[in-house]
Amino acid sequence: MADYRQITAVLGPTNTGKTHYAIERMLGYRTGVIGLPLRLLAREVYDRIVAARGPSVVALVTGEERIVPPRAQYWVATVEAMPEGLGADFVAIDEIQLCADPERGHVFTDRLLRMRGTQETLFLGSDTMRGTIAELVPEAQFMRRERMSTLSYSGSRKISRMQPRSAIVGFSVDNVYAIAELIRRQKGGAAVVMGALSPRTRNAQVELYQNGDVDYLVATDAIGMGLNLDIDHVAFASTTKFDGRRMRPLAPNELAQIAGRAGRGMSHGTFGVTGEAPPLDEGVAEAIMEHRFTPVRKLNWRNAALQFGTVDALINSLEVGSDDELLIKAREADDLRALKTVSREAEVMARASDGRSVQLLWDVCRIPDFRGISHAEHAQMIEQIFGFLHQNGQVPDDWLARQVKRLDRADGDIDTLSKRLAFIRTWTYVAQRKNWVSDENHWRGETRAVEDRLSDALHERLTQRFVDRRTSVLMRRLKQKEALLAEVNDKGEVTVEGEFVGRLEGFRFSADKEASGQEAKTLKSASLQALAPQFHLRADRFYNAPDTEIDFTEQGGLMWGEHAVGKLVAGAEPLKPMIDVFVDEEAGAEVAQKVERRLQHFIDRKIAALFEPLLNLSKDEELNGLARGFAFRMVENLGIIPRGEVATEVKELDQDARGTLRKHGIRFGQFTIFMPLLLKPAPTRLRLVLWSLAQGLQDFPESPPPGLVTVPTIKEAPRGYYAMSGYRAAGERAIRIDMLERLADMLRAEDSRGGFEAKADMLSITGMTLEQFADLMQGLGYAAEKGERAKVKAAPEATPAEETAATETPAHAEASEAVATEEAAPETDAAPEAPVEEAPAEEAAAEAASATETAAEPEVEVFYTFTWAGRQGGNRNQQRRGGGQGQGGQRRNDRQGDKPRGKGGKPKGKGPRRDNGPKQFQARPPKKEKAIDPDNPFAAALMGLKDKG
Repeated sequence: MADYRQITAVLGPTNTGKTHYAIERMLGYRTGVIGLPLRLLAREVYDRIVAARGPSVVALVTGEERIVPPRAQYWVATVEAMPEGLGADFVAIDEIQLCADPERGHVFTDRLLRMRGTQETLFLGSDTMRGTIAELVPEAQFMRRERMSTLSYSGSRKISRMQPRSAIVGFSVDNVYAIAELIRRQKGGAAVVMGALSPRTRNAQVELYQNGDVDYLVATDAIGMGLNLDIDHVAFASTTKFDGRRMRPLAPNELAQIAGRAGRGMSHGTFGVTGEAPPLDEGVAEAIMEHRFTPVRKLNWRNAALQFGTVDALINSLEVGSDDELLIKAREADDLRALKTVSREAEVMARASDGRSVQLLWDVCRIPDFRGISHAEHAQMIEQIFGFLHQNGQVPDDWLARQVKRLDRADGDIDTLSKRLAFIRTWTYVAQRKNWVSDENHWRGETRAVEDRLSDALHERLTQRFVDRRTSVLMRRLKQKEALLAEVNDKGEVTVEGEFVGRLEGFRFSADKEASGQEAKTLKSASLQALAPQFHLRADRFYNAPDTEIDFTEQGGLMWGEHAVGKLVAGAEPLKPMIDVFVDEEAGAEVAQKVERRLQHFIDRKIAALFEPLLNLSKDEELNGLARGFAFRMVENLGIIPRGEVATEVKELDQDARGTLRKHGIRFGQFTIFMPLLLKPAPTRLRLVLWSLAQGLQDFPESPPPGLVTVPTIKEAPRGYYAMSGYRAAGERAIRIDMLERLADMLRAEDSRGGFEAKADMLSITGMTLEQFADLMQGLGYAAEKGERAKVKAAPEATPAEETAATETPAHAEASEAVATEEAAPETDAAPEAPVEEAPAEEAAAEAASATETAAEPEVEVFYTFTWAGRQGGNRNQQRRGGGQGQGGQRRNDRQGDKPRGKGGKPKGKGPRRDNGPKQFQARPPKKEKAIDPDNPFAAALMGLKDKG
């Protein structure tokens, strides 16, 4: 028999899928009954089973609703309304731990002890019931189910700072309404869920929350009984409740039942406190997170073997205690109290004179006190209904019609509509009882229609009151207008009733700066309500935007058009930065995640495009040994390394390794090892940002303007900046490293020991003046000796006859020059025919003297002679990197310094020799005198002065 009637207790914390498991098991049988703790949950489960099997085989039975098709196979009911005697294959009772509830526990205990399926029975609930079930139902097996997500305690938090998708729990209607009003003012709106609401109103309010119209839910502990909602955080506004007799603190397992609504499926959840609720004790919080609670050892019980001979016998049978120490007598319930009250009436006692009438009286006494006005009024209503049923067998249609019609009004406020709904629930209950009314289908339809109309009206009032963008401050500001319309235009300007209140910049709202205090908070609250859909629309548009609409700044900011939407932050590697998005909290995690993913895609693609040679180098599996190590250094340094920093590694590379690296575009320059493709402005700009992130800099240095060969040096520039920007600092200016290498090629052709002057090509590629070039050369380790000399003018291009004349003797040249002067004089000195006044003799003498003096002082030009200084001069960094000299002026390491070298490590000297005699070796070669240019007009005078010297 035990194998035939399998009994299993499926126990565990919330969010373990116990109810879902029970539904699947029931649908595996031909017939089944499942009892649920709330009619709201019963309706939800009914809808799920109807969706799976169709309405023709599914019945719903609650106190106020009865849907029983002729071919019903599966019955969904509240625990109190579970049909008995069906002989169903499967039976399940949900939230079995409610056996310990002071109000309803005796009903659950009765189902635990007496309700069985012919083939399988399931008890669903908390693990605290394991020991008690094992003793009371010895044949029961146990199945433990673990929570599918974690639940963690987040402490106390103000309502104004409550995260979206949160549920705030209160334990009275007044408390729920006050919290909902506060959230409306600060957050824009909240849905309200209470056990007293009709299923239709509750579902409409839940839909507001589920579809995202509001991000907050204010509820009673009704949400703790299996309602499936997308809740991320549960906050308790109170930890005490009125249990019908007194105010008492909630036990840890009761708090856990509600807190467990946070997190659904695999989504993690949090719980905490808010408002005036004190923080939870550390032990209580840990017990909730770890699902450790005191086992339930006592169950509420009421005798199910009732005696209907007389009213007194019935009362006595209801008050009988149990011999089992695990079962304690339930406190006096509402139905027993009503029975005792009406039994004092002589007319009632006269009518309840036999077993059948006593049983009818008991059925009437079990009408729930939905109205909650007073016990006396409830008893008076029961007495009247019992009189109708006992005398006529039915409740009169005209009397019931008057009761229903009085309630069929959709006007009034929330409290008025709530009372009407509570009243109509009484008549809905009466209409559901078999044979209590003449036309059951008619009155069930009538009462249900009135309940639906009242439910819709109540939902509308709740929405108007608690999901309303208007606030008292904003109402005064907008001259008491009834409706507030918020809009966002294409420019991101947010207006409420046509008045500017702020701007939407990217994904952040900037409120009107002229507003302050409560007004500013109200404006922001109203505006953010308008922005709620705008955030999602913008996120979708941004996610699909092309990369051309997105850019990064030199400070690591990420821009979408003209608006900042995030910034780069350092990642595990320089080429793998992370994203920090600029998204308002009110936009929600979904928007933030979408923006973050789009920005990450953008920067990853940007790095892949601009640093493709470097990424290819890092992925080359054929590199090995020293070449692979050097490639790693290149990637680590973003494609640029001053040669002095890797002089040893470079020296150790053989020609094959260098050749392999050169195939990747690496150039082994005299001063820098670099990849020329990465010197372009775009890679340089991004490289500086990535380098600044890796260095942890607060202020990122900007890249030099594109197209400049040299730029002024910055004294406060961080170490390594110039290399990352593609330059090398030398003196007062920094030179681009590729141009520096071209200069180095030119310098190799010069006699750096004997001294050389700057060529026009050197000045041309650097774009410098001679003085700036001298400073640059000193920064590169050269000594620059300044000198002056007579400027030699460039001779005009000679004709063949002039070239022949150039071979003549100086005397002949002078004669030719004189002839040329005489021939030019008539043309140069030609004057108009008008008479010319002669100058005084003194002026003529002065002009002659001046001409003589000018001829004696030729034009002077400045020049520089450059020699390699080694350790005696130049840049200290260069000296540290091996720029010194050994004995005889020879370098100790031909690849460790920056000085241009020739073959065999010797300085190159291909320039013209300074004299034609034997070469002299001395500390400094004597200055060679410059030949006097014969084309100089003062050549004769200079020659004379030289001869006199």
